[in-house]
Amino acid sequence: MEEKERFEEVAPLLPGHKVLRIRKRRPRRRLRITPNIPEFFRFLRDMATKTPLIPIVIVLVALWLLFSFGIYLAEHEVNEQIASHGHALWWSFTAMQTQGANAPGPITPVGMVTGAIWSVISTISFFGVIIAIFYSYFMFPRRRPSRELIGAIQYNLEELENLSTDELETLKETTVRVINAQISRLKEKP
Repeated sequence: MEEKERFEEVAPLLPGHKVLRIRKRRPRRRLRITPNIPEFFRFLRDMATKTPLIPIVIVLVALWLLFSFGIYLAEHEVNEQIASHGHALWWSFTAMQTQGANAPGPITPVGMVTGAIWSVISTISFFGVIIAIFYSYFMFPRRRPSRELIGAIQYNLEELENLSTDELETLKETTVRVINAQISRLKEKP
């Protein structure tokens, strides 16, 4: 089925003239329904290799288990709400997310101190450090000086005829340095 061409009135050239122009429609962007699975796995691999996310998550889980065990030891005989290690795990997990707004919590002094320390450490490590890691991952491509250097070299090569002798010498030295650095990186790889 053909679409009808829509005409749009344009300001006249001379009084009394009428000018029409065809209004072109932008093509519709198709909505992608299926996820891009290979790109998602590439993202996970990059996060695991280029950032300290995995070690920090491991430390966070180890601290979670350690502090929940400390809460359990301090509270299991006194507090009926934290009668098992599972309840202590749940309390320490919710304390990590809500900063201790989960009731009931520890009632012994040792349990309260342990819970308070856990609340502060977990909030800082979970929200602060992990979000900073994601931020640094997404900002990593923008911080690469090599890309800026290559962009400057490309620009100067396009403007080759307008460069002075000193600028040409600097461009030559910079290009040779970049190429030699890449060759040495390739030789180091097995």
